[in-house]
Amino acid sequence: MRLACNAIIVYFSPNRIFLLKGMVVIRRWICIVFLLGGIFPAYAQIQNPAYDEELAEKLGADDYGMKSYLFVLLKTGTNSNSDPAFIARCFEGHMANIEKLVNEGKLIVAGPFGKNDQTYRGLFILTETDHFRARDLLNDDPAIKAGLLDLELFDWYGSAALGEYLKVSDKIWKVKP
Repeated sequence: MRLACNAIIVYFSPNRIFLLKGMVVIRRWICIVFLLGGIFPAYAQIQNPAYDEELAEKLGADDYGMKSYLFVLLKTGTNSNSDPAFIARCFEGHMANIEKLVNEGKLIVAGPFGKNDQTYRGLFILTETDHFRARDLLNDDPAIKAGLLDLELFDWYGSAALGEYLKVSDKIWKVKP
């Protein structure tokens, strides 16, 4: 392989491409295209020696080990009821709904945010990717149904292995949240 961009002499033996000095109309940019075309494909498809096809299929992973999820942003709702018993009942139901969704394999991440200047309260990451079905699942949550929490849904693309942490998460908490 020989490349001399200033003189427009390009020779690639495998493809039998010859650009000689007489073809001055083709300038440096064609050399750059050939250079980049010859360099990047060698790095574009790096194979993973630890790839486990069975596990990837079980987790629903694409070729990059990723899959689609729904990211749910929980915010303070419009209900300003301050009755402690009402709020406690709603959030007991909220925690029970989280546990139910985890057991059904529909929720893989849930947690509150710390105090913040926005109205953000917490997040869910759902395996359900259809917005309408996700809203149906979440509207059964007592805190959402009562308007104590509101939500926004976002399509999210993340590691297909994300839910695998659930297998050990029950082994590390000391006091049930």
